[in-house]
Amino acid sequence: MAREAALCARFHKAVELIGRRWSGAVIQLLLPGPSRFAELRDAIPDISDRMLSERLRELEEEGIVSRTVVPESPVRVEYALTAKGRALEPALGAIGKWAERWAEIESPRRVRRSAS
Repeated sequence: MAREAALCARFHKAVELIGRRWSGAVIQLLLPGPSRFAELRDAIPDISDRMLSERLRELEEEGIVSRTVVPESPVRVEYALTAKGRALEPALGAIGKWAERWAEIESPRRVRRSAS
């Protein structure tokens, strides 16, 4: 029973971490290779600088993302997946396949215009 509880707790932690808003998108965007902050922000619709910074910090604290300061002029900061982060690729791929088959996308709402 204790083993089941530990497994459940680990699974729950993983799902909560990856399932947080924007976390999966950040990881997915870093799979091909390192990116700069602005590249990530521009690729994720509706994310604020503050929220992206928070997600990157959380993923870095969990050892999923690494942050590298490149000493150029101007200084460049790059984010990349660690081995731990890259290990999520099969799981994210499986979620992507599931989403293609089962997840519904809301259609943009049509705006009714009154006849003038």
